[in-house]
Amino acid sequence: MSVRVRWFAAAAEAAGCAEGDYPGTTVAEVLDAAAARHGERLAAVAARCAVLVEGRRADGSTPVPQGTVVDVLPPFAGG
Repeated sequence: MSVRVRWFAAAAEAAGCAEGDYPGTTVAEVLDAAAARHGERLAAVAARCAVLVEGRRADGSTPVPQGTVVDVLPPFAGG
């Protein structure tokens, strides 16, 4: 089973792509799979990011059924 992750800003830079498909049944599993593929830099950035599952704020235990879209948004500065 895989989940579509859309990376934004610094997370996209760390992943080296704007989106990708990763295995997992929870947010934590999906982000772990992404870090295993893209490296520790992504893991460090993702740890500071807000995560949305189908547009709703999520944490590591949030389930991600197949076909779910997960957005990873780093903190933004400015106003």
